[in-house]
Amino acid sequence: MAWIILVLAGLFEIAWAVGLKYTEGFTRLWPSLATAGAMVVSIVLLALAVKTLPLSTAYAIWTGIGAVGAVILGIVLFNESASTARLLCLLMIVAGIIGLKLVSPE
Repeated sequence: MAWIILVLAGLFEIAWAVGLKYTEGFTRLWPSLATAGAMVVSIVLLALAVKTLPLSTAYAIWTGIGAVGAVILGIVLFNESASTARLLCLLMIVAGIIGLKLVSPE
């Protein structure tokens, strides 16, 4: 169950990372409230996950999910670069996430 909670925390991290773009420096009310809400949910879920999972593993996976999701949505939503080099780096992050999960004692 902790792994599911951790993945959900990572998804909310993606939501708030992307939400930052829509807040325009926290000058837009509704995007700012949604982003702040996603931040709180993400941190609370991460805190629940680390009650069971090793902190180092959970934190690295949480940030990895957020980074991968933010890059993918940056490409899709904001027309950011999808160069081969960027995509290869993204694959290395995914490999790291999978590797940490595979070697985790939980």
